[in-house]
Amino acid sequence: MKEFILIIVAYLIGSIPTALIVSRSLFNIDIREYGSGNMGATNTFRVLGSKYGTIVMVGDMLKGILAVALYNLLPYYLSNELDRTNLMIGLGLAAVIGHIYPVWAGFRGGKGVATLFGMVLAIQPIVAVNCIGVFLLVLYLTRYVSLSSILAGVALPICVLWIYNEKEVFYRVFAVAVAALVMLTHQKNITRLLKGSEGRVPILKYRDRKKLRRKEL
Repeated sequence: MKEFILIIVAYLIGSIPTALIVSRSLFNIDIREYGSGNMGATNTFRVLGSKYGTIVMVGDMLKGILAVALYNLLPYYLSNELDRTNLMIGLGLAAVIGHIYPVWAGFRGGKGVATLFGMVLAIQPIVAVNCIGVFLLVLYLTRYVSLSSILAGVALPICVLWIYNEKEVFYRVFAVAVAALVMLTHQKNITRLLKGSEGRVPILKYRDRKKLRRKEL
């Protein structure tokens, strides 16, 4: 019963509409009416710029971290590693579902990638750092947040199953499921990437201007 209550609380934490709060409080707009229509970091980067996109991304990651940390409220799980890991995954997934279907925002949310990263960071920091590294590298090279998210999601099962060879079965299944979920929620982005019509985020403009000037010379 206590676990069920914590999962509900985790869902409510995940439902906090970070992008909507930022867009409404600072710009008096509903971020879901612009760009891709999603309430997440990717669309915030695209519509409001890198500064506010970063704020939303960090906020969404914190939702995953806070949700997972709820296990500390139940003393039994502090000394039972296997049960603790399973509960942490359940709490994190509840937060991700809350982000995708937020009760505080009419069940119209984002794709949950940043919250997933926050969740993994709380459960297995080393794996999360690897995934975040993939995300930042791809973002630096391409300026496609969607492609960065997709490849970071794919990097998760690669790290869990092969690089670090995690033994916990539920965690291994979870990692594969995450990669599948990221691919599923980014179908439209994948289509746009293949067509060459996916929007790039407004970062590293100085670098791009230097490249353009070199080409002109």
